[in-house]
Amino acid sequence: MGRVSEFELHSPPLLSRDPLDRPLGLREDDAQLDAGWPSARVLRLSARGKVRTDGSAVLYEDALEVAPDRPAGAVLLGIEDGRHMWAISDPRMDSAPIPGEMDGAVQLGDLRTHGVHFAAVDTARMVAAQAVLNWHHGAKFCARDGAPTVLKSGGWVSVCEKCEREEYPRTDPAIICLVHDGADRVLLARQGTWPKRMFSILAGFVEAGESLEACVEREIMEEVGVQVSDVRYLGSQPWPFPRSVMLGFHATGDPSTPLVFSDGEIGEAEWFTRAQVRASLAQGDWADDGQTRPMLPGSVSIARGILEAWAALD
Repeated sequence: MGRVSEFELHSPPLLSRDPLDRPLGLREDDAQLDAGWPSARVLRLSARGKVRTDGSAVLYEDALEVAPDRPAGAVLLGIEDGRHMWAISDPRMDSAPIPGEMDGAVQLGDLRTHGVHFAAVDTARMVAAQAVLNWHHGAKFCARDGAPTVLKSGGWVSVCEKCEREEYPRTDPAIICLVHDGADRVLLARQGTWPKRMFSILAGFVEAGESLEACVEREIMEEVGVQVSDVRYLGSQPWPFPRSVMLGFHATGDPSTPLVFSDGEIGEAEWFTRAQVRASLAQGDWADDGQTRPMLPGSVSIARGILEAWAALD
């Protein structure tokens, strides 16, 4: 193996570029929240995390067009120009036509397909909204005694009606790691359910009581049978599909090690050269219909940013 490749992300991952304004004090003031509802703006999300868009911008609605009073399941996202910003879940959007859809002025878009076109503040709101609304679906009953729960704090806290136990939105940490040989080769893999040409870097969830570095070593060994070293942190990105935060790393592995797919997740893995990765990055991403191999993740994923940073090395 050659030298250890040192590199950093060229810019923050797309979904991390605009931190959400989190008005913590306002969340606890129901009187202010109710008073602000008539002038508020609302981001409506479908059950699949889609929003109304004109193709380049997220479309919000005036709150009174949504409901005369603040809905119990609404999530406070922040404040903009003195107006409260909320999000609500509307499963009907996935099946019923939306205003403006028939003439093409409005369409439904999500973070994966349209996120690269949206303003950073809008993607930040979508990430938070999707993560918290997904949590709402699984937080309707208390984990301690099974009693119904009620949402408080602008949708950010679930409180048991019986024992008053509080629960907060859950985030599952996951590592995502580019494994390279210290020179000009990188290990890419695809899950067995993915299309044949679709590859990415390796990822996995952090287990209880496990450090991030130990998780990188364990996941790479379990997924492809390669022992890695020189684990280095790069950056992070929220990933609300449904409730993760992706922690980016790179590490060094030996290309002569036989690849073994012991955990059943990986269907294929291969070492690619930097030239091959550069060519694939230039051709597009998973959404394209070309014949590129490997076909690499889109810009909404931290995996893309890590691959771009590694590919730019001399």
